Parts: sequence; structure tokens; C-alpha cells
Amino acid sequence: MITHSLGFPRMGLARELKTALEARFAGTLDAAGLARVAADLRLRHWRLQAAAGIDLVPVGDFSLYDHMLDLAVLFGVVPARYGHAGGPADEALYWRMARGEAGTDGRVTALEMTKWFDTNYHYLVPEFEPDQSFALVGTTILDEAAQARAAGFTPKAVLPGPVTFLMLGACAGEPFDRLALLPRLLPAYSQLLAKLAETCPWIELDEPVLCQDLPADALAPCRAAWTALAEAAAPARLLLAAPYGSLAHNLDFVRDLPVGALHIDLVRDPSQLALAAKALAPETALSLGLIDGRNIWRVDAAAALSRIALAAERLGPRRLMLAPSCSLLHCPVDLEAETDLDPEIQSWMAFAVQKCREVRLLADAAAPSGAGRPEVADALAENRRAWESRRASPRLADAAVRRRTAAVSQDMFHRPAAFAARAPLQAEALQLPLIPTTTIGSFPQTPEIRQTRAKFRRGELAAAAYEAFVRGQVAEAVARQEALGLDVLVHGEPERNDMVEFFGEKLAGFCFTRNGWVQSYGSRCVKPPVIYGDVSRPGPMTIGLAVFAQSLTDKPVKGMLTGPSTILAWSFVRDDQPREVTRRQIALAVRDEVADLEAQGIRVIQIDEPGLREGLPLRRRDWETSLALAVDDFRLAAAVAKAETQIHTHMCYADFDEIVPEVAAMDADVISVEASRSRMAPLAAFARDGYPNAIGPGLYDIHSPRVPSAEEMEDLLRRAAALIDPARLWANPDCGLKTRAWDEVTPSLANMVAAARRLRAQLAGQGL
Repeated sequence: MITHSLGFPRMGLARELKTALEARFAGTLDAAGLARVAADLRLRHWRLQAAAGIDLVPVGDFSLYDHMLDLAVLFGVVPARYGHAGGPADEALYWRMARGEAGTDGRVTALEMTKWFDTNYHYLVPEFEPDQSFALVGTTILDEAAQARAAGFTPKAVLPGPVTFLMLGACAGEPFDRLALLPRLLPAYSQLLAKLAETCPWIELDEPVLCQDLPADALAPCRAAWTALAEAAAPARLLLAAPYGSLAHNLDFVRDLPVGALHIDLVRDPSQLALAAKALAPETALSLGLIDGRNIWRVDAAAALSRIALAAERLGPRRLMLAPSCSLLHCPVDLEAETDLDPEIQSWMAFAVQKCREVRLLADAAAPSGAGRPEVADALAENRRAWESRRASPRLADAAVRRRTAAVSQDMFHRPAAFAARAPLQAEALQLPLIPTTTIGSFPQTPEIRQTRAKFRRGELAAAAYEAFVRGQVAEAVARQEALGLDVLVHGEPERNDMVEFFGEKLAGFCFTRNGWVQSYGSRCVKPPVIYGDVSRPGPMTIGLAVFAQSLTDKPVKGMLTGPSTILAWSFVRDDQPREVTRRQIALAVRDEVADLEAQGIRVIQIDEPGLREGLPLRRRDWETSLALAVDDFRLAAAVAKAETQIHTHMCYADFDEIVPEVAAMDADVISVEASRSRMAPLAAFARDGYPNAIGPGLYDIHSPRVPSAEEMEDLLRRAAALIDPARLWANPDCGLKTRAWDEVTPSLANMVAAARRLRAQLAGQGL
């Protein structure tokens, strides 16, 4: 059985790509230096995968910033605002599309960013015109394939398929059917595949949109497109991949399709195996995605081998390929780099390198007499011992947590009064102006903050000295906000390494890695905590600094919490019980923190939930139940607050168009949303559906180094005020500011405050 990988982590074990990118952005590394780092990383990652037993190593999965941006540049899909005359994109254009660096008018914005299916990876959204032209103008993936072949590897090209590329794009201007562009796009794809076939025996087109709900009239053009591309790729074989979900409802799209192989995600839906096998054309192989590419737990080898046996019985072993369920982009690189994990818990895990080894183990064990080979038998026995250890471990269950979860009652989901009754009580308590200004929570994590935290963690700084340093940073953040004239302040979060990892460190049932970094977007990495057991709150998590910050000012200071859906979505979650059970446990822990913050006099509490939207199933028919459970857990966390306490939430980089009623059901007093890159587009859905509570649209794109002017932000605010009653409108950035520098943040926030004051004054003159 051929083994292959759908993609590998890009950043490197020590986040070498992140370091190089940030040096390039700072001007301390030239383009050639960045290219050398990238080439070295690709070579290292191919060697790791091949050494682990992967037959076909992926090329095209690597990116300096984002794979959808790379494809847009490759095919010349460059929006008019970048002033590109056509042909290959230079480095400056690439970074302007990625990061929105200022152009000649100072207002060139980056491509919009949103979540990649239901993962925590953000991709850049291509923009298409109704008369969009496509041409193969780049060579990046071709160069990478040549590099892999020259280094002695057998490369498999990997790139998003044409249907996913179009469906995940955006319409520049008025909406239109993006799939109508498919005939224009296919010649460029065909030309690329023909060139790749000179180097790659296999070419993989990722079409995860097949796991979503495609329009019925898309069947014929999609099938025609893939058939044409399979012909264009010859003599290479085309592998059509449907990761991240189930293909079962869309099997007509691939039935008897003349492609080399079909890849299915058997982690997300093991039941689709028999149906997919039945739908294959006689010459088509089936690639079994048996290793979880989204999580860090070891494969249950016995269960996986039983699925291989079932597939082999139906198709024969020669028509099978083995792989992870999806790209390993979502996993850390190598578990062997972890030196601080509890040995028993570590024995339950597998990172990207180990997952490649698991693919090889399954292929060897499924081969004739394979399980009888001593090294294979030993590996299978070790896998079985790890699973038996995990299933029997007393670490997993906490009887008190389970009793409390079972005792949750309906009255615990409801605030003491409806929003209409709460709003005047909060207005009286807070005395805020029209269109209050605030930020999302975090302020720049300066080198000094990071270095001091690292010293404390290494034991080089005493706890008292570290606490004094943190309090000094909080005092400085409060003073800066008061000087800027913000209305609702934050403490700045200098003590927090990450908005999820910080809380995980305060909760029972979590453990943490040293090198478990995964890419979130561009150069941004996160280190998700690992939830291995029942979750509870041993004690207060945020009270001390919240109370300290509030003592420094007469203005309200927000207590800053991360919500249950986001903690769940941005962690590696235990897979031995339903995710909903774990989230309910987290909700109760957050509820306790809300109660303690309120008891200590904190009058505004923000519970961030950017993960609520991204965790939705790929099929819309499954949304209702999923959303209802997630909303209930937010309400459970927040409803303990009194009517006078203002509850905020924050959601960003997600499509809200079809879930506004569910967002309204969260019953937060104020919601802040990302809106600057799309120029307030998300507010149309909130206005259309009559969203009743207050809303703060983002006026400042925090993923860009640009400093937006006061006039630009005032224009955005006016757009917002045309859709939302100004009495319910707030002004804030798109997201937290931890990744930015103070020399960007300070003028941007000053301009934001100025914009709000200008519109406030105008509305006051109109009697509002």
C-alpha cells in the first residue's frame, strides 16, 4: 500500500519560518535569506517524512504565508486595488496582499481573512471579478517539485482544487456565481498539472468543499472539471482528496470518476468507507485517512487495521493508499522534542513525525505476514499498551465534576433580566458616552514582556519580582488608555502567553507542551493546551490583576475571559468522550470566574468566543444542534452575572451571515466583531436580522502593519451607523493587539478615538 502525506507543518520545530518572516518584515533579512530558510525547511521536512516511512512526500503544502494566497498569485488573481499590471507577482505585491502594507494612497488593505473550514487556521480569501481572467504566471510549486526530485524524493504535488479555490473565494463587488468561472480557470489548472506531471507521479487536488453542501447544479461542471484535469495530469495520476469531513452525501460528485485515487477522511466519518468504496471507478484507488491530522492522540491501531481489512476485502489491497486524515499543518512537528510532559500522558500522543510513522506501521501491519515481523509486532504491542493505559487511567475522570455537570438546571442559562431591562441599568452604572470606545483585550507583547516571562518560567526571576513587573506593565497600559481617551479600559494581558493556554494553565484536566506550536496564520503560531481529563477550576484565574487595574482608574476596566467554545476549539481535546461534555465542564469553570469578578466589583466582563463559529460542522443541516449546545454553554458561563453587569463577547474572522439569530441568543450585552477588511460587510446580516443588542464593529485591522487614519475609521463608523442604531454602537479594533507594536497601536487607537468623537459630536448635534 502506498503511503503519503497531505501536508506537513510549515513553521519548523523551533519556528524557524516565523523567525525568518519577522526578520524579513523588520528589514533585517533579505529576500534571498528568507528563500534559503524556506528551502532548508522544506528539505528537512521531506527527510523527516521519508524517514518515517512516507512514500510520496508532499510539495506545494509549504507556504511563506498562506496556500490560498499562493494559488491566487500563481494564477494571477490580483485585485485591482493593488495596481498590478499582470504577469508574475513580485515579493512586494505578495506581502501587500498578505499584510496590507500601505500603497501609494496609504489605504491598500490586505485580502480578507477567515477560518479554513472548522479548523483554527486562517486563510486569505481570494477575490474574483465576474470577468476574472486566469493564467499560470508563477512557478513556486514547480520549483518546489524540482527541488524535491533533485534531493532524491518522490514528490506528490498538493494544491487546493479548482472548486474549493472558487467556492472559498469572495466576490469583488456584487455577488455572482463563482462556479461560473470554472471554465475560465481550468486551462490554467490544466497547464499547471501538465508541467507538474514532468516531476510528480501523483498530483493531489484538495476539495474539502465536497464535505459541505454543494448546489445541485454544480454536479455536472465539477465532474467535467475533474475529468478534464485527470486527463491533463497524465501520465501523472490525479488524487482527489476530501478531508475535514464526510463525503457520503456528495458521492454522486465522484461516482465512477476516472481519477487515480480518492482520499476520504475516516477520522471524521468512519462510516463512509463502504459507500465510498462502492462509488469508485474500477481503476481508482482509495486513500484511507486513518490517522487524525487534527489532534495529537495516537491512532488506535487495532481499530484502524480493521478498517483497512474491510477496505481490502472490498477493493483488494493493491487499490488502497494510506495517509493521515488531512494535512498535518494542524499538528506540532515532533513529540520527541517534548521533555516536560508526564511520561504516561506523553505515551498517549503522536505529533506529525509520529503520525507519519503510524501510517507506515499500519501499511506494514496490513501487508501479508506484516504483523508477524518482530519490529511490527513490537510496535503494535506498544500501541496496545498505550491505549490500555489511557482507558484505565484514573486521571481522566473527576467524580465531583461529573456530579456538578449532571446537576445543571434550566434556570442557570438565563440572565436575571432581558437586555431591554438590563441596558438602562448598565447605562446608569457605567455612565458611558454615545459610541463608547474600547479595545478587545490584549496590548503589545513587547520583547521585554516575553523575555521577562521566559526568565520567570526558567526560574531565573523570583515570583515577587515577576508579579511586580507585570503590575508595572498593567499600570502603564491603563495610563496609556487614559491618555488616549478610551472609555472602557483593559488591563492589557501582559501576564498571558495565549488567550487559551493561559486559562488552561489555571484549570485542572490540562497539560502543556514545550514545542507544540501550530500555525494560526502567516507568521503567527499558537501552542494549544492539551485537554486529557475532566476540567474544573481549582481557584480564581484573573481576579488579582483585574482588581488591581480597576483600582488605578475611575473608568470601567473589563475583566477578560476566554469562552468555553473557544477554549475547546483552540485546544487539543480528549477524544474519549463527546466534545460537548468537555465544553460543559469548561463553561462551569468560566461561570465561577464570572461570579468572582463581579463579586470583586468588576462591572464589565468580556467572554471571548471567536471559536464558536469555527467549530460548526461542515454541513448546515448539523448546525442547529451544534449551535444550540454552544450557545447554551456561553449562556451558562455568563448568566450568573447580575443585570447591572455588562457582559461583552468577541467573535472574529468568521462568516456570521447565517447565524445571527444564534449569536443573538447568546444574549451578550455587547458583541465586537471583525469588520474592517470587509468594510463593515458583517453588519449587513446583523441589521437584516434585527440583532437587538449592542455591537462593536472592528475599525482597525490588527493583522496589518498599517496605521489607519481617523478619516478612514470615521468612514467605517458612518457605514456602521447606517446599519446599526448609534445608541447600540461601539468602536473598537478587529481583535486583540498583542501581535502589534506600540508605535502602530498608539496612533491607530488615537485615530479610532478621534473618529468616534467626531461622529459622536455630529450625532449629538442631531439630538441623539
